[in-house]
Amino acid sequence: MSLTNRILLAMVLGIAMGSLLNLLLSTNALGTSFGAAIQTYLVDGVFDVLGRIFVASLKLLVVPLVLVSLICGASALGDSARMGPIAGKTIVFYLFTTGLAVTIALLVASIVAPGEGMNLQTSAEFVPKPAPPLTDVIVNIFPTNPVKAMAEANMLQIIVFALLFGYAMSHAGEPGRRLTGFFRDAEAVVMRMVSILMEVAPYGVFALLSKLFAGMGASAILDLAGYFFTLAAILVFHGLVVYPTLLRVLAGLSPVVLLQKMRPVWAFAFSTSSSGATIPVTLRTVEHRLGVHNSVAGFTVPLGATINMDGTAIMQGVATIFIAQVYGIDLSMAALFGVVVTAILASIGTAGVPGVGLITLALVLEQAGLPVEGIALIIGVDRLLDMIRTVINVTGDAVASVVVAKSEGQLDQEIYHASADTLDAREA
Repeated sequence: MSLTNRILLAMVLGIAMGSLLNLLLSTNALGTSFGAAIQTYLVDGVFDVLGRIFVASLKLLVVPLVLVSLICGASALGDSARMGPIAGKTIVFYLFTTGLAVTIALLVASIVAPGEGMNLQTSAEFVPKPAPPLTDVIVNIFPTNPVKAMAEANMLQIIVFALLFGYAMSHAGEPGRRLTGFFRDAEAVVMRMVSILMEVAPYGVFALLSKLFAGMGASAILDLAGYFFTLAAILVFHGLVVYPTLLRVLAGLSPVVLLQKMRPVWAFAFSTSSSGATIPVTLRTVEHRLGVHNSVAGFTVPLGATINMDGTAIMQGVATIFIAQVYGIDLSMAALFGVVVTAILASIGTAGVPGVGLITLALVLEQAGLPVEGIALIIGVDRLLDMIRTVINVTGDAVASVVVAKSEGQLDQEIYHASADTLDAREA
């Protein structure tokens, strides 16, 4: 069985195992003492420990991989003056798809009306973290201490430092050429570490999903079925229709090839709910399975994991309509347009901030004149929806990488069209 199929099988088995355990434990079918032992030693013990170790291992590789990949990419582009156009195309693509995502979400949610006639009550309170001013975000992109930025995994600061360092390397003569060889060797070693981690990935994916679904009951989804399935359907539409259409129109490439090769990345993204933690796998797939040159992928993937929030934008659109309907508040066209603009600006203004999804939603609700405490209504199902949103976000990162690389002549189409089995055999 191929690695991709093993990861997907582990994903299915993990969901099934967790759901079964949740049913048995919630109905006390195993007895009080045995059920408590299963919860303590299996769910909170084995599954929790294995899952956390797996996520920690992924995060371990993020900073070194982003650093060496960006330095190598920037050094390769240093003499060609293409760094600016690549950055510009990437940012425009991410902001365009974010605006498109929230527009589609608002339109569909207004038609479906998932909150119409609902009378949900909650005693929970939600106090969002304040969003930093946009000026502070811009200033904080530039690191004063690159070592501190790496220690704190501040992606935007790492990106800026790596681009400057790589560009300087390309103009430093012989010392720069020696350093280029070193960083290319380091990149090969880190990529090999990613390959090693992927061999044990099925076990980590199984443990993560078993733990999550063992504690997730179906009642929360049933209470918010209209909201949940409306949002999930729009997310799937964006991932399987909007992105493939953009890939076909802008790059003239078959989206089926990309979607097939993204399956392992989807499993990682779904399991971890983190675009950042999935960077090593996304970058490996984009470079080695989709044929995007390192000079492009090294920039587009880390930046996308930081500012590409299409999945979050869709959630903001649906949640805004849902909360407005629950509270019986009519939104004007001006308010809806403000939601679109706020969602686009928030994708930059809150980049790199922990818990960014709920912070940006709070900003959107405040702009639309809706009660921020309405967020408490949807928190119960947000964890599962966050997993789906992350899958959409990493798909957007890959599509952006391929589109930009194709426009810059930095895409190896032989690799792009090669079968996954052929590429796996080459790597082995």
